[in-house]
Amino acid sequence: MYPFTELLHRVALLVLTPKCYEVFFYDLDFFNGTCIRSALSKGLGFGIVGGSLLVKLPQVIKVWHSKSAVGISLVNVCMDLFAVTANVVYSYSSQFPFSSWGDSLFILFQTLLIRAASAFAFIYCSLLFFLVSDIVPNSFLWNAQFISIPLMFYGKMTQCYVNQQNKSTGQLSMATCILLFLGSSVRVFTSIQETGDSLLIWSFALASLANFVIVTQFYLYKSGSPITRKLFLFKENLKN
Repeated sequence: MYPFTELLHRVALLVLTPKCYEVFFYDLDFFNGTCIRSALSKGLGFGIVGGSLLVKLPQVIKVWHSKSAVGISLVNVCMDLFAVTANVVYSYSSQFPFSSWGDSLFILFQTLLIRAASAFAFIYCSLLFFLVSDIVPNSFLWNAQFISIPLMFYGKMTQCYVNQQNKSTGQLSMATCILLFLGSSVRVFTSIQETGDSLLIWSFALASLANFVIVTQFYLYKSGSPITRKLFLFKENLKN
């Protein structure tokens, strides 16, 4: 096999199964629905993993630059950390493709930066290494992933409540929240295609719903937005 052909083969196998590689490049069946969905899922998965390297960076920079975490729910941060940790250890132990959960690993470390505390980080990392070892039974990891779903949703709803009480999104980064919404939405599709795991599918579906509500609040509580003005006038009329 020529060097270029070998390189093409290796690159193609990143998003294609060996069977689909034969379907596309030997059988020339470019409209095979199963292989198209599989390749799309893999491609989107790796795209999300790559994008996750920066997804919470705007939030981290905003908090560190302002030296303030006003408006950011600590409960939400902790629940997010628990959820992505459960996702990472559960997916790793289940031997799911890295393209289906690698973004959670990178988001995990970025979330840890928001919850910056040296002692906490040390204890957390020690716990993480323990969880991915063979010591912890898979049944425990399954239960942790199951519990993380309502906890994650509760944490995000807590953030929504804080935003609603403050009538502001505070130090939340709009870019981060939009990227989280887009990423979790695409993850519903990739989880169906690559893992078929109902726990992960429900987790990302509820995360998408909660992230959508938070993104909507950026518009609702934007200074001077039509909806904000209408709410203000409505409250004033009630007072009068």
